[in-house]
Amino acid sequence: MKVKNIRKYLTEEQITERVKAMGEQISKDYGGETVYLICILKGSIFFTCELAKRITSPVEIDFMSVSSYGAGTSSSGVVKIGKDLDTTIEGKNVLVVEDIIDSGRTLSYLLQNLALLIFGADAKSFVAVIKVPSITLFDGELTIKGITIVTILACIIIMVGLSLFVKKTKPGRAMQAVSEDRDAAQLMGVNVNATISLTFAIGSGLAAIAGLLLCQTYPTLTPYTGAMPGIKAFVAAVFGGIGSIPGAMVGGILLGIIEIFGKAYISSQVADAIVFAVLIVVLLVKPTGLFGKNIQEKV
Repeated sequence: MKVKNIRKYLTEEQITERVKAMGEQISKDYGGETVYLICILKGSIFFTCELAKRITSPVEIDFMSVSSYGAGTSSSGVVKIGKDLDTTIEGKNVLVVEDIIDSGRTLSYLLQNLALLIFGADAKSFVAVIKVPSITLFDGELTIKGITIVTILACIIIMVGLSLFVKKTKPGRAMQAVSEDRDAAQLMGVNVNATISLTFAIGSGLAAIAGLLLCQTYPTLTPYTGAMPGIKAFVAAVFGGIGSIPGAMVGGILLGIIEIFGKAYISSQVADAIVFAVLIVVLLVKPTGLFGKNIQEKV
C-alpha cells in the first residue's frame, strides 16, 4: 500500500500557540464563569483536552457522539446521535468543539438541539423595538400597521443596496464569478474562500434583519419560529428567479398575495400547501423563475 505525500500546513508550535491564544480569549470573554465544553467524539477529544488546559476559568467537559456519515466517507444526510450528554446544559456557558465540518449537517442538527436544551422549548415573548404608528386610510376602512410600512421600506432599501453592491463593486462581481464558475474565478485571481465567507456573512446579516422584522409582527418566539418563513423565502427566490435580487423581492410579494387570497377564498388550513403548490408549478412551467436566466453549463 502506497502512502501519499502528506503536506504539513501548520507546525506543532503554531498549533500550540493558537490553542493558547484561544484559551486566553475564552477565559477573558467569560470572566471567571464556568465554561461547559461539549466534545464531539471521537476526533475532537485531543483538541478539547489541550484547549481545556489553557482555559483559566473553571471548565466542565461532557461528550456527544453525533454523525451523518455512518460507516462511509460521505454524508448520508441522516444525522444520528450515538451518545447524548450526561448532564443538563440549561443556562450554562456552552462551547461546542468539533473536529471536521464538511457538509455541515451534523453541526447544524447539533446546534439546533443544544439551543433547545440551553434556552428551553417554551414560547417566549419578544419586546418590540420598532414603534411606528399605524396609518388609517379611506375613513378608517383600511389600516396599515407601522411595522408593515417599515418592512416594505427596509426591503426596498436592502434590494437596491444589494443590487448596487453585486453589480458595481469588486467583491460583488467576485460573488457573481464564483457562483457561475468557481474554478474559472480562482484562475482569474479571485479569492474564492474569502468571497464565500463574505457571502455567508452578508446572508447572515440579512437573515438577522428579517428575523427582527418578523418578530415585530409576531412577538411570540418558539424554537421553530423561523422554519416556515425560511422555506417560504426559498420558494419566493425560486419564484422570482434564482440569482435575481429584484426577482426575489417580487416573488416574495406575489407569493404573499397568493397566500392571502388562498386564506380568504379557499381555507387558512391549506395556506402552506398553496405555497408549495406554487413552487411545483414554477419548477414545471418556468424553472428559471420570473426573472431568472438560462445559464448553459460548459462541458
